Amino acid sequence: MRELVFATNNTHKTEEVKQLLAGQYQVLNLKDIGCDTDIPETGNTFAENARLKTSFVETHYQMDCFADDSGLEVEALNNAPGIYSARYAGQRGDRENLELVLKNMEGITNRKARFKTVVSLVQQNQHYFFEGVINGTLREKASGAEGFGYDPIFVPDGYDITFAEMSMAQKNEISHRAQAMRKLISFLKSATL
Repeated sequence: MRELVFATNNTHKTEEVKQLLAGQYQVLNLKDIGCDTDIPETGNTFAENARLKTSFVETHYQMDCFADDSGLEVEALNNAPGIYSARYAGQRGDRENLELVLKNMEGITNRKARFKTVVSLVQQNQHYFFEGVINGTLREKASGAEGFGYDPIFVPDGYDITFAEMSMAQKNEISHRAQAMRKLISFLKSATL
């Protein structure tokens, strides 16, 4: 069975993908291949950051690999926090990042926002990209206890609850990351036929 590295240290994400690709690929994460490097995300786009991770694994480990980068883009904030979503308040901290977005949105009536994910895949020296986007609006106050990051203030279009008020299964049906991962998995399955 062919090996495929998911450039993440998140074991929960790794297990989800392992189940989806069972029988076709042996999915490994960074820990599995002995990589403890914090791969720098110095790109200017989600695609560039995702590709930096896959290129790192390809260069240093000579293995097929995929990685994702994602974030929140707020229309009234010129698509900020964008690629800086995880460190918008200066360093990593979900609560601080969320509070800064709410502060910067005070008094603004345009609440349109979207979550975006780009997955980069390098396979047999070829690079591929898969994108997922979900549009929505931002609440003025956080609500819900599920999810992470900006989930407590993001209401996807067509819903009246935030991502943080949804079950994980419900969010995973519609989320930006789920969309991009479904495209990746479809591509990988068709490539092994």
